[in-house]
Amino acid sequence: MSTSRERGTRLSEQSCNTQRKPLIEISDEEKWRLIKESGLLGKVPPPDAPEPPSREPKTEEGIPLAEEIFNTTTLLIPFSFLLAMTDILIHHQYGRHVDSYELMERLATGVPILGLFIFYTIRYKHIRRAQFLMFLLSVFVGSRLLWLLARGRWLVVIRQCPPLATVWIYTIVQLDLGLAVFNLVVCAIYVWYKGLKLFK
Repeated sequence: MSTSRERGTRLSEQSCNTQRKPLIEISDEEKWRLIKESGLLGKVPPPDAPEPPSREPKTEEGIPLAEEIFNTTTLLIPFSFLLAMTDILIHHQYGRHVDSYELMERLATGVPILGLFIFYTIRYKHIRRAQFLMFLLSVFVGSRLLWLLARGRWLVVIRQCPPLATVWIYTIVQLDLGLAVFNLVVCAIYVWYKGLKLFK
């Protein structure tokens, strides 16, 4: 009985040994030739290759469009409320009551324009030319707003000041710190030069 067991173990060892050996011996050169002919090397990227582009649409600077929309929304919400608040405050300054229908009508026309403005200025705000254009816009808007508050007729002030104030504050927020401070200095010089009295 022990001999039959020994034979069985020898046979199983031999079968294991035969399974470990390949049926056909292929040289390394032949293996490389087969791999190259199959085209597998062209399909596998090298370890230091850049990742393939994602299917999500990207902008020129590489930020995904969804992230740009999210950034626009996070700024559009507070600046829409700022537009509504300045509209309400300017009406109360002149003793006028603004009804909700009129306020919603002004917001319905102003918020989409503000949204497009915010979307494109966020996209290009890191470019120096865009910073310079926003600086010029903020100087013009700030000077116009301060002049209207000092010398404008009440109806013109009610119509123009809320959007001007919103755009001025937004451009100050988006400008680099040096340009933002310089903008405030230029507007202060404008107030002094024109002799505007903002507080009576």
